[in-house]
Amino acid sequence: MPKAFPKEFREDVIRVFRTSDASMAQVAKDFGISPSCLKRWLAIDDRKSAHSAPAGPGVNESDALREANKRIKLLEQENEVLRRAAAYLSQAHLPKMMYPLVRELAADGIPVAVTCRVLNIARQPYYRWLANPVTVAELTSAYRANALFDAHRDDPEFGYRFLLDEAADAGQAMAARTAWKICSQQGWWSAFGKKRGRNGKKAGPPVHDDLVQRNFTATGPNRLWLADITEHRTREGKLYLCAIKDAYSNRIVGYSINSRMKSRIAVAALDNAVARRNAEGADVAGCVLHTDRGSQFRSRKLVHQLNRHHMTGSMGRVGAAGDNAAMESFFSLLQKNVLNRRTWETREDLRIAIVTWIERTYHRRRRQDALGRLTPVEYELIMTPTASQAA
Repeated sequence: MPKAFPKEFREDVIRVFRTSDASMAQVAKDFGISPSCLKRWLAIDDRKSAHSAPAGPGVNESDALREANKRIKLLEQENEVLRRAAAYLSQAHLPKMMYPLVRELAADGIPVAVTCRVLNIARQPYYRWLANPVTVAELTSAYRANALFDAHRDDPEFGYRFLLDEAADAGQAMAARTAWKICSQQGWWSAFGKKRGRNGKKAGPPVHDDLVQRNFTATGPNRLWLADITEHRTREGKLYLCAIKDAYSNRIVGYSINSRMKSRIAVAALDNAVARRNAEGADVAGCVLHTDRGSQFRSRKLVHQLNRHHMTGSMGRVGAAGDNAAMESFFSLLQKNVLNRRTWETREDLRIAIVTWIERTYHRRRRQDALGRLTPVEYELIMTPTASQAA
């Protein structure tokens, strides 16, 4: 029994059909599925929409009015919490602890549950703080910080080790690590010390060796996959695309589109690629996934998924675009044919354009010299049986 297509792929197909004037048969053909399959996906989506639709008329008017008044009151309380929180956080030289604000709002009649929900803080720690606002540990830390500050003010050229000795003489003994932590948090450094900045960060170490060595060829499908992430601006903000290409046929076997460039976008793209290949009856065990050294591809979540799918990772060097040139060439085509064609108003518009170009144009209409003037889908249909027979 064939496995289901990825959820993100199904949602993209439904989104393209509902926003375009193309027929069901045409959209199904563009995405490589049957019309009956698309019809079934649309029916399921319609049922989900019907279940989430608001109830029709029939509710007692007095009950509805009472619920509306309760909702209005709740919205007013939430708005007051946000207004007071913005004013509280904008004050200078004020510790950014939200518990005092919760206490002030409770005194003004706003429930603690509402305030904690809006500010996304837990209630139990707040009640513990309310019973004991200043703990012994906080009081001890404050005394130590005062002793270190007095010593730093008197002798700005002292480092934290000398400040530690001065604080011990003042009756506030502590470990060297504690003194360093307090000085680091407050920025109390020696006037003659090194300047500390956050610039010049280097990429982290690779979690995989470079198994490709710029040889972007494969003897069969699912032997070598290439992955990378690109971004483009819309009036709503940036949109990120993580795409995975099979080096054998140049087909985009999986992708994920998101408004944030976190590790989950790479994990989702890999899972979508594996799910689509499994739905086609193919096995991806032993496949090599080659990427750059971006933090998304070095994350433990992606490494875990590679091991889960029995795949092998590969990484190029830092700042060497040629180590993943085959993937960069695809993004260059996407940039010219879609991203730079016009100014995009919303992320949704750009997402639909990217998905449509990949599935309809790049996969099924754009012939490539490297594939013998065939499209990626045609090349796989023609060459995969030949490769399997030869094996």
